[in-house]
Order: sequence, then C-alpha cells, then structure tokens
Amino acid sequence: MFVHQNNLIMKSSTDVREVFQIFQNKESFFGEIQKTKSNRLILTQLLIICLFAFLYGVVMGSYHSFTQSLVAGVKVIILFLSTVILCFPSFFIIQQVLGSKMSFRQMTMIVLGGVVLTATIALSFAPIVIVFQVTGGNYHFLQLLHVAIFIFAGIFGMKLMVDALKYACDQKNIYPQIGVSVFRIWVIILAFVGIQLAWNLRPFLCEKNEEFKWFRKYEGNFYTAIIYSVEQLVSPKAPAEKPPVPPDRINTITKTPADTLKLLHQTGK
Repeated sequence: MFVHQNNLIMKSSTDVREVFQIFQNKESFFGEIQKTKSNRLILTQLLIICLFAFLYGVVMGSYHSFTQSLVAGVKVIILFLSTVILCFPSFFIIQQVLGSKMSFRQMTMIVLGGVVLTATIALSFAPIVIVFQVTGGNYHFLQLLHVAIFIFAGIFGMKLMVDALKYACDQKNIYPQIGVSVFRIWVIILAFVGIQLAWNLRPFLCEKNEEFKWFRKYEGNFYTAIIYSVEQLVSPKAPAEKPPVPPDRINTITKTPADTLKLLHQTGK
C-alpha cells in the first residue's frame, strides 16, 4: 500500500516537473508535447492553473474581507478557464483549415502551457500586492496594479504559445507558417474576450467601506473604469459636501409629534 502511494506521489511530482520544464528548456517541453500520448499532463496543467488562479484571487479579495477573497479566488479560476474554453474551438478549427498537422491534444497542451505561465507569473506578484494592501494602498491604485499584472503575465503567456507554434513550424514541420501570423490575431481576440469576462465577473476587488457584492450592476465598461481609476489616482475628488440645513428646517426636524400637537392646540387649530 505504501509502495503504491509512493508511486503515485512520484508520478505526480514528475507531472508537475514536466509542466514547469517549459520555464527552463522550451525545446524539451515542446518535444515532449509532440510525443506524449497521455492526458495526465493536461490534467496537471489544469490543476496548476486552478490552484494558482485561486491563490491570486484570494490575495485580490483579501483587501476587503475573507468572503470576498474566497469569491474572488473562484472568479479568477472561472475567468481563466472560461476564456480558454470560449476561444479554443475557433483557434483549433482555423488551424486545421490552414493545414496544421497538430492534434487536438497537442494544441491543448500548448494553450494551457501559456495559461500556466500566465497564472504563475501573476501569483509571483502576490507578495508585492500584499505589501501595498498592508501599507494602506489606495483602492484605485490596487485596481490598476492588478490590471498591469494581468497584462504583464498575459504577454509572457502569449509569447510562450507563439514560441511553441514556431517550434512546431520550423523544427517539426507540422505547423504552417501562416498559422503563426493568424495566431497573433487570435491572441488579440483572446485578450478582448478575457477583458469582457472579467468585466462581467466583477468585482474581484472592493473598497473597504463597500458592502460585499457577488456582482456589480452599474453601467459602463472596462476602459472607462480604468480611465476613472487613473483620474482618481492622479487627482482624487473629495466627496461632495451636503448643503447646510436651514434653521427653520432644523427646528421642524427636531420637533417631536407631541410638540407639534401641543403647538396646534395653542394656536387653536
């Protein structure tokens, strides 16, 4: 029994090493993609994406409350996986039309490899985010910081996918050159889909004095929200002051129903 458990642990650790092998030796990882016939690597990639995305989401939501941190963690997982699920079919079909000889499994590994790298880089910034949160970071600053981290991590993830396709084209001759150019367009579509999903899944981050909300209902879009955050960061607007209450209004407000009845009785009304 113990031998069986040790074997499972060794296999799991080997799968994890294979996933992160891409950080050290891209050609070796791409070669592994070409020859592997197992779905274990795909499952390991999905588990790592879910784990890292959840942890980063927890850090995002912890600025507000424990409940918000858990919800944000789940939302980031949904964001990553939904973006891939929605965009992958178009990518696969177009590549097949262009003459790609790569299998469904191989393309899935390449795309998930890019998402793994994106989630890993995003999570690596978690300590920096925590420092700003603990030292009293501004809500709008933290919002822009998270956007910058996702963009930065996403660029590296997309570059990894392009490198994988170039390797398949130049070294293995199983991927058409035009497919690499088309993939760059698909990456832009992927980014817009991710932005739209993130906007509909908001809030990931809430102001401390704001009540917990599953979703926000106000109108607008991602781009106007970013512009507003920049404006608030550069020149924050103080909350509008309430106009002073007239003295006669104060007297009316402070009077009780008993005082009102007494006044009417005195005036004979």
